[in-house]
Amino acid sequence: MNTVIRDGFTDAGEPGDPLLGPDDPPAYEILNPRGKAPVVFLCDHASNRVPLALDNLGLSEAQLQGHIAWDIGAAEVTRRLSAHFDAPAVLAGFSRLVIDCNRQLDDAESVLEVSDGHPIPGNQNISEAERALRTEACFWPYHQAAAAVIEGVEARGATPPIIMMHSFTPAMGHAPRPWHIGILWDRDDRISAPLMHYLHTRGDLVVGDNEPYTAASPHGYSLPVHAAAHGRPNVQIELRQDLVGDEAGLARWTGIMIEGFEPILADQDLYRRHG
Repeated sequence: MNTVIRDGFTDAGEPGDPLLGPDDPPAYEILNPRGKAPVVFLCDHASNRVPLALDNLGLSEAQLQGHIAWDIGAAEVTRRLSAHFDAPAVLAGFSRLVIDCNRQLDDAESVLEVSDGHPIPGNQNISEAERALRTEACFWPYHQAAAAVIEGVEARGATPPIIMMHSFTPAMGHAPRPWHIGILWDRDDRISAPLMHYLHTRGDLVVGDNEPYTAASPHGYSLPVHAAAHGRPNVQIELRQDLVGDEAGLARWTGIMIEGFEPILADQDLYRRHG
């Protein structure tokens, strides 16, 4: 893999992949690769980009700007947290509709034919060969980069907490979602428990404990593969998208996340394996 480091972050792609051409973005972006903090942020749904060869999957620009294509606000909050904590972050380079980097490859939701009522023309009845091209071009490079960054931090002698940043739509179908933020976790609550305590004590937030999704679900990929399987401290954050859709919201929620994470990440007992 060719890797180029410039301007404080690493861009890396697979120029030889049949799916990606020279005008396509890289399959992932690494922010702050030499960050001093032994913490790694991941953003699986950071981008709404589609490889040019897939012709926007037959979707309109408005659809690609919507929540079906990416986690609105998640990438920008990730960037700001990476900068504040001086920690590396890895962001996926392509839309979840190309292939979902937070789904097992054999999951029915790995390549969606319909998302929240929107048919995805370019995903209808794709062949195994087409799916394999997307996997090799977009899925594996991102996860290989994430693993390399995490292992690089771990080589310094600490077990790095893995913080996964996501966002969710305020309604799914006709069902409103009341939570302002969801904290997803499975067996390791070293980050989730004190973070939820902080959020609850603020008194101004509706906090979801494994809502609107659960990290105990077998569908997710990043948390079990990059964190739980290695005993690394972990949490997945879900921010409601209408709250991070503009600069004021982004600034507010970045501040809330910083205030919540600072005492947790300052505890040196956190940096060890679980179980």
